Amino acid sequence: MQQLLAPVHAFLGCETPDSWIEVAKKPESLSDLLIDHCNCELKAAQTAMFLIRKYAIDKDSGKLLLQWAKPYEEFIYQKDRDIDAFLSRDSKKNDFYGDLVAKPGFDHGSELISKMVRLIKEEFHHFEQVLAIMQARNIPYQNMTAGRYAKGMMKQVRTHEPAALVDKLIIGAFIEARSCERFAKLAPYLDDELNRFYVSLLRSEARHYQDYLVLAELIQANAVTKKSVPVSERIAVIRQAEAELILSVDAEFKFHSGAPEA
Repeated sequence: MQQLLAPVHAFLGCETPDSWIEVAKKPESLSDLLIDHCNCELKAAQTAMFLIRKYAIDKDSGKLLLQWAKPYEEFIYQKDRDIDAFLSRDSKKNDFYGDLVAKPGFDHGSELISKMVRLIKEEFHHFEQVLAIMQARNIPYQNMTAGRYAKGMMKQVRTHEPAALVDKLIIGAFIEARSCERFAKLAPYLDDELNRFYVSLLRSEARHYQDYLVLAELIQANAVTKKSVPVSERIAVIRQAEAELILSVDAEFKFHSGAPEA
């Protein structure tokens, strides 16, 4: 595990505050923790899907992706949710069928598609895994208000392309790396089932952050101009912003929230 986490810790600008762990490990925080974790998994899939649709594929291919996401999005927007029915859908419910056609003129579209489709599939699976744990513990799924973390990160995105895409990919890397770091740090304080589950997520989360960085480097390398900013410089800027969000006091407890209020 230490070998897996070493590059994650080196990439992030700070460690999760112990004060966040102290709140997260309390039994009374478990419902909020799992519900927000469940929502985060779905948001991660939706974000990756948005990147593919916006930058890499044609309209018909975009419709195929929306069909893939439809059962998940319909579930979260329903008032009367049947979790058992949702989780017992066909065994191939999480698979994606169809050929995605890359947009002409977008270099590295195939790389973005292949990495993001794999990520989406895994995030949908993680969403279902968390939902099953919640169901077994009689924790009802519910929508929660968004925290400040993702919104704060997106404030760092530049407004011109391809710089905006590069920044979005770097932000995706930080969100995945932070999730990995938090799973690892929190797992020892949880019950055996959740400990095993969170540890089981580490490898995929670590790969996700690396995939995002690989894509950022590819996109940037193809768009080098005199005004281009190296990916390493953007990582440094976004690293500082992410660390500030994690270390500063946060009024709400979320999976990616900052230090809790005293």
